[in-house]
Amino acid sequence: MTDPVVIFEELPAANGMNVGKAVLNVPKTLNSLTIDMVELLLAKLEQWQRDEKICCVIISGSGDKAFCAGGDVQALHASAVKTPGGPCVEAEQFFAREYRMNHALHTYKKPILVWGDGIVMGGGLGILAGGSHRVVTETSRFAMPEITIALFPDVGGSYFLNQTPGKSGRFLALTGASFNAADALYLGVANLFIARDRYGDVESALLDAAPVDDAQVDAVLAAIADACASSLPSGNVEQHQHEIDSLCASASTREVVAAFRALETDDKWLSKAKAGLLHGSPLAALWIDRQLKQCEGMALADVFRSELVLATNIVRYPEFAEGVRALLIDKDRAPQWQYANVDAVEPETIDSFFAPPWDSNPLHDL
Repeated sequence: MTDPVVIFEELPAANGMNVGKAVLNVPKTLNSLTIDMVELLLAKLEQWQRDEKICCVIISGSGDKAFCAGGDVQALHASAVKTPGGPCVEAEQFFAREYRMNHALHTYKKPILVWGDGIVMGGGLGILAGGSHRVVTETSRFAMPEITIALFPDVGGSYFLNQTPGKSGRFLALTGASFNAADALYLGVANLFIARDRYGDVESALLDAAPVDDAQVDAVLAAIADACASSLPSGNVEQHQHEIDSLCASASTREVVAAFRALETDDKWLSKAKAGLLHGSPLAALWIDRQLKQCEGMALADVFRSELVLATNIVRYPEFAEGVRALLIDKDRAPQWQYANVDAVEPETIDSFFAPPWDSNPLHDL
């Protein structure tokens, strides 16, 4: 008998209440999200929303390496190469259902604590960002590295990366740079730091305090978080904010890429960020930057609808399949991108990725 891909429990709590607990349970893939996991999570979240005995929800990942390393990119690749040019039915269905789940998290009527321990990338960051209580630990490692496979920071990234200080969201989206717990707090992606060995205390405290609203969860977690403050590692983003803002100052994506190309630095983090952008897909750099710009100030539901337009068009185009092939399938790390650099890309080519590929957006009802 195979283990369930998501483990659901209803933990008995004080005053006859329950706490819903969802554990992503595919540790061998670092809990990467499949369509089955998304469907299970969405259905259970909707059920718990209606259940008056469920006062709050906890989402975590099994194993000690990752909360969630993103979406099942190899399944998306298989769908993309099966029907080049599209429709790529499985991939497009995955994006539509995943974004619907992300929207459900952001708009949930009860507290959701997401335990972002270990690796949190791509789709994992999308789940974390949707929680009311976004907990990170000393082992948390984050990235939105979609430029390396010619995708873009989706799952609401077009929304939450626009809320970050200065040009940091643009920088992270274009470079795929990694960041840690301290960075996540600075960026607003997370709002609580708690040491990983205190998870049991967190769960027990929530059960004892039930029923809880957002403010009561804040109070319950504050005492635990205060005791852990000295364990917070030092970050990179805040200390590099001046360089980040300078590199990303221009309104032109092409000029930003030129600024990175001209960057000479011995700083390891900045050097790795530079390599991430310059080795990534030139096409992706252009659509990533345009997507962030067009979503600035946009309502959340409209952001997810716009992400679905872009994601659908991307999986129908060969750049994405080539990026995944080079990084995850053949692993030669030598993608043959469609264009040598951003300057070679015609404006109408980028425009085509933002044209809705259907008469009615599958997320029209959000």
